[in-house]
Amino acid sequence: MKILVIGEINPDLILMNYSQFPVLGREVLVEGTSLTLGSSSAICAAGLARLGNHVAMLGKIGCDPWGKFCADRLLALGVDTSLVLRDSNVSTGITVSISSPSDRALITYPGAIELLSLRDIDPALLRGFRHLHVSSYFIQHALRPGCRELFELAHDSGMTTSLDPGYDPAETWDGGIRTALEETDVFLPSEVELEGITGRKDPVEGLRALANGHTLTVVKLGAQGCMTLDNGEPLHVPARPIQPVDTTGAGDSFNAGFLHAWLNNEPLDAALRLGSACGTLSTQGPGGTGAQATEQQAREFASTGVST
Repeated sequence: MKILVIGEINPDLILMNYSQFPVLGREVLVEGTSLTLGSSSAICAAGLARLGNHVAMLGKIGCDPWGKFCADRLLALGVDTSLVLRDSNVSTGITVSISSPSDRALITYPGAIELLSLRDIDPALLRGFRHLHVSSYFIQHALRPGCRELFELAHDSGMTTSLDPGYDPAETWDGGIRTALEETDVFLPSEVELEGITGRKDPVEGLRALANGHTLTVVKLGAQGCMTLDNGEPLHVPARPIQPVDTTGAGDSFNAGFLHAWLNNEPLDAALRLGSACGTLSTQGPGGTGAQATEQQAREFASTGVST
């Protein structure tokens, strides 16, 4: 399948296994560090490519070392970077991930992340692709107002669409996202993001609050697995227990696995299991792309719980 991912591109500086979480005025130590490809959109693109899809990435980077690093890593991971926009007037963003085996906190300098807009995207580029995915809706300030129109253009070109909202740093949880969902086929929030958008703490209530007769919403529940509604009833797939190394990007690898199965018209429960397997296996290495699964690895883990 030919898949187009449009969104943010930046590196992650990962600080792993802190002795205690940092507070102002104090210094803490970590056990390791890694510089890797970050950003939700780029990690999902790499995961889709790892699963055997033809994936192109469209995003904006600066003409600086961070931008070159990201473009080189995407290319090495099998992602087509010919559509990546390089702008000498902007700086590539960067995220610092303060990570533990159970969770992580993120600090992001947006840079070029905030500057990609609908005006940068030639509608003719959409032709020939099967699916369009966008991540980090809330931090892509210039793209966000045109997201619904972008998805409408994608539908006019015969594509399906998916959206991962990402966390809203402003915690307003609006920004026109319900309007964007009118043209979204698959919506992929985390449990925290679903609660923020709907105001419902119970994931089932949150899923029902977003039901619009068109959008398939899948909520990622971390160690508790994932859930969606099937004919109005909850369909829950628990996560297989595994000791994580780094949870950075696990939700983005889940997105890749779920979309891979969904685009292949697999049953909904099978798509949930493959997404869960991809998300879980990605936690076995540092960074979002260091341990992403092949299709064979993910399917074996989904069926047996054993990683090969």
